[in-house]
Amino acid sequence: MKKLDSSRRLIILILSVLSLMGQVAAYAYCWFNTYKASVAMVFWIKGDILMIAIYTALLFLVSKMYGGMRIGYLKAWEVFFSQVFSTFCVNVISYAIISLMSAKLVNPATMLTLMGLDIVWIGIWTAISQAFYTMLFPPRDMVLVSGDRSPEYILDKFASRPEKYNICKIMNISEGVEAIIEEIQKRYDGVVLWDIPMKQRNQLLKFCYGHNIRVYLMPKISDVIIKGSTEMHIFDTPIYLTREYSLKFEERFAKRVIDLVCSLILFVIASPFMLITAILIKLYDGGPVLYKQTRCTIGGKEFKILKFRSMKVDAEKDGVARLAKKNDDRITPIGKFIRAVRIDELPQIINILKGDMSFVGPRPERPEIIKQYGDEMPEFVYRMRVKAGLAGYAQVYGKYNTTPYDKLKLDLAYIENYSVWLDIKIMLLTLKILLKPESTEGVDATQTTAAKTSSESSTADSSETTKG
Repeated sequence: MKKLDSSRRLIILILSVLSLMGQVAAYAYCWFNTYKASVAMVFWIKGDILMIAIYTALLFLVSKMYGGMRIGYLKAWEVFFSQVFSTFCVNVISYAIISLMSAKLVNPATMLTLMGLDIVWIGIWTAISQAFYTMLFPPRDMVLVSGDRSPEYILDKFASRPEKYNICKIMNISEGVEAIIEEIQKRYDGVVLWDIPMKQRNQLLKFCYGHNIRVYLMPKISDVIIKGSTEMHIFDTPIYLTREYSLKFEERFAKRVIDLVCSLILFVIASPFMLITAILIKLYDGGPVLYKQTRCTIGGKEFKILKFRSMKVDAEKDGVARLAKKNDDRITPIGKFIRAVRIDELPQIINILKGDMSFVGPRPERPEIIKQYGDEMPEFVYRMRVKAGLAGYAQVYGKYNTTPYDKLKLDLAYIENYSVWLDIKIMLLTLKILLKPESTEGVDATQTTAAKTSSESSTADSSETTKG
């Protein structure tokens, strides 16, 4: 297996190229047999090659961005979904290009047929590629090393991917570094270091690195901050610099320009959907169309966030702030739909235009929830070093019910690695997330916030402040 590991990327690339070839071949057939004749200009062989090359390049770039080529890394259905979504986007773009070249809307029947063939091909390719990958790369046998914090949370995560990970043994750091190293040397393909003190973590990490053993490391908040630092060299000494401010002036300026331009465009496009939604909500129970709630943005500044009302009028008549639960009976039938497709978030375009929010940034929380999280995890306020956003890192790579500790680390990763391109990438990735139902999955019925238990959050915080 270790010998095959060195060829893993090459094998994935070959599998991805096979997928690409099948889809490009289908597009080329449609181009030569239907669309070429509909274009007003004359196309010679070089023009044909150019059209097919443009389609190929677009398909490769979009598939790569949305994870359509991550065989073995993502679940099979996620690869299939990503490929289908990427292909749909590229086919829509290609149809628009061909229509522009034809100076009219061409018959979409061929493009719809192409999409159907693509879906069938992607399904076959995903099944065969996943089976081939699993045959070559069986699950890794791993040992998990934990500290004071219960490992059940991370064990559930690894258990969701049995075709990729196999936790054979769990050891506590209290058993001693020497005993853990002795166990690691027996037969394991990897080690999971789950929330253990910095000193022992460094010892195990160096040992595994020196013996070419793969390590899955749960980062602490300090690790995320350091990852976004600037590398400097003073004389012959490498130094990492973390700055006192989050975004430079030019970054803030560019971000604001993007916010204004994109929000104005989106407002125009979304206006018909917003109008229909407002009418349906009003007709359902006669209550207010918009739901206003106090949230916090940069520096803890409070503002009124705007959303289409998706719950009953008296959903929080007891005055207790709580997140939506799975199968929450407070959500109206119309609310379920607009939450599923995220239409309920559209009025926040107004918040963006006013400057309270940005398109991309940590999702704004209520003051009382921030206080609750902050009491158990003081670092939670770090999320407010930038403006709150309509979409963010935690939404793209997490879910609605992702724990606040993990959301914090995801949001800090965004803040510390900010770039204009990262904003654009997250905005594009958000289009895919809108269609994934599990990203809006509510919290458990026993929870009012996304924190699993107060003891778990407290332990996570304790590990940060007392163990580095």
